Amino acid sequence: MISAATTTRAEIPIQTTRAEIPVDELEVGAYTIPTDAPEADGTLEWDATTIVVVHARGACESGVGYTYADVSTAKLIATKLAGVVRGRDAMAPQAAWEAMVEQTRNLGRPGITSMAIAAVDLALWDLKARVLGLPLCRLLGMARESVPVYGSGGFTAYSPQRLAAQLSGWVQDGIPRVKMKIGSTPDGDAARVTAAREAIGPRTELFVDANGAYSRKQALELAERFRAQAQVSWFEEPVSSDDLGGLALVRDRAPAGMPIAAGEYGYDAVYFRRMLEAGAVDVLQADVTRCAGITELLRVGALCRAHGVPLSLHCGPSIHLHPATALENLVHLEYFHDHVRIEHMLFDGVVEPVDGALTPDLDRPGNGLEFKRGEAERCAAA
Repeated sequence: MISAATTTRAEIPIQTTRAEIPVDELEVGAYTIPTDAPEADGTLEWDATTIVVVHARGACESGVGYTYADVSTAKLIATKLAGVVRGRDAMAPQAAWEAMVEQTRNLGRPGITSMAIAAVDLALWDLKARVLGLPLCRLLGMARESVPVYGSGGFTAYSPQRLAAQLSGWVQDGIPRVKMKIGSTPDGDAARVTAAREAIGPRTELFVDANGAYSRKQALELAERFRAQAQVSWFEEPVSSDDLGGLALVRDRAPAGMPIAAGEYGYDAVYFRRMLEAGAVDVLQADVTRCAGITELLRVGALCRAHGVPLSLHCGPSIHLHPATALENLVHLEYFHDHVRIEHMLFDGVVEPVDGALTPDLDRPGNGLEFKRGEAERCAAA
């Protein structure tokens, strides 16, 4: 057995990891960051975002993971999951994942339970990579060297001027695809989307996201208008993601060149399998901070591979970057305004997009992120 109290990274050659390396402790904190302006989408308004950060420690290393969730998620990690994971082998994150799922059976898998498991699972995978002295993408196996991104924000609470400035700013930064929110005022959405097209020019891909705000018939009518007037090339959640029949209907009747996407609210592999089997989407979406971490995300990637459906990752670009490189059917990753702000505020090692893509820093172990504890404490959640 390797002693975590006396061993340093330099003293752990890879071959000695045949022995178990226990997870010594989990530390969790929650931090709430106000938005830089009021924000809204088709079904929700908000003025702050809470991030729940987990550190998993063992063998004199510390792995970091996080999820964007309520403070109650942090409490669940502290009171339930920490005891499940402590003492388990840091070299076997899948085994810890199974134990967390088993021990939370009576709490309900979707929602905060899955997000809590995600934050811990992400920290455990990061810890394993750091103990081995590897970038996390190398540990997972890289199917690609970089990950295309799309700029995402365009909130319905924005003025036309702010919307145009944000979307065109991403274009100027070399990102060739951008996404805006719609659905708060359906009668005005076609004009707003057309104005966005004018702001970004003819060559940039324009995506729209209704967050399930429309009825089936509204979605079908607006899909035609968005495509004809603004060459929209991505329609996300035109109807509720719980309405698999409605998604399939819109997918079947949407204009050519306009894929239908959904899946960001998936918390387990079964959810994604049902969506794929229903023929509900042209592109499946998944969020590693919601779908119980890397362990489950890799299964979602396998489902997409088996069904021949592309996969796009939702929000949190820094925490998604390394696992994204391992996904064969990946098409792109969301470069979401709020989460980009928070990741820059709270972590060192955040990489910037170059030519519309993010590339992991292979000189940094694990996911490459280092927590700015002093910065975070100023926005600690009550």
